[in-house]
Amino acid sequence: MLSIARRNKILEILKEKHQITTQELEKELNVSGATVRNDLQELEKEGLLKRIHGGAVLPKEQIFQNSYRNFHHRSKKNVQEKKAICRAASKFIDEGQTYLLDASSTVLYLVPYLREKHRISIATNGLYTALEVKEICNINVIVLGGIAKPRSGSLEGLLGESILCKINADIMFTSAHGFTLKDGLTDFNVYEVELKNKMVSKSKKVIALLDHTKIGYTSTTSFCSIDNLDVIVTDNKTPSNKIEEIRNAGIEVIVAE
Repeated sequence: MLSIARRNKILEILKEKHQITTQELEKELNVSGATVRNDLQELEKEGLLKRIHGGAVLPKEQIFQNSYRNFHHRSKKNVQEKKAICRAASKFIDEGQTYLLDASSTVLYLVPYLREKHRISIATNGLYTALEVKEICNINVIVLGGIAKPRSGSLEGLLGESILCKINADIMFTSAHGFTLKDGLTDFNVYEVELKNKMVSKSKKVIALLDHTKIGYTSTTSFCSIDNLDVIVTDNKTPSNKIEEIRNAGIEVIVAE
């Protein structure tokens, strides 16, 4: 198991149990104690856990944030910003186009603008996104298969790759858990990231829909470098210096009002 997948597994266990011992992790991951301790040290540096004698615990703020991991909870965060961002991003939607949509709660707010166009094809790994767009008669909906996890709105893993490899998308609309110029678009779920990385490679243009809380933050795994990112649509709470830095890197930035 790669270190990034192993550390993601540690975080998954912690998010469920809030506390774990080194011995339990050795058994669960089938690795040495030294490897576990190194993983815990690196994750602590990122502020994702707190080491204690013989193991680790989830920081109190992370325990609180876990209540928002549920898709429905996340969809209710920063709603006005998400709506404004998707309204601004809707100018990129045109008839006769094929779009890839990720499973984020932000992208879900783009759906109303799809109703206004004709001869559109949508491919998505989002369960709730697929349910929303399938009711629109002018849209062809392709669901990228994968593993459905509890409390998640996404299909994860590479089971959908066989479908994805046959699709040539005009634009991918995606959100992320974080974005920096160094790491690009990042997310916390390594299994979903694998598919999102493939989605990026099958798109002519990648547009990221990121509210101000995502800019300048790095999560566990990268899925799109700045070389593959064309446009960022953000809200007016994003600091102007951050916007300028991104534009100087050659990425178009649209600020939604």
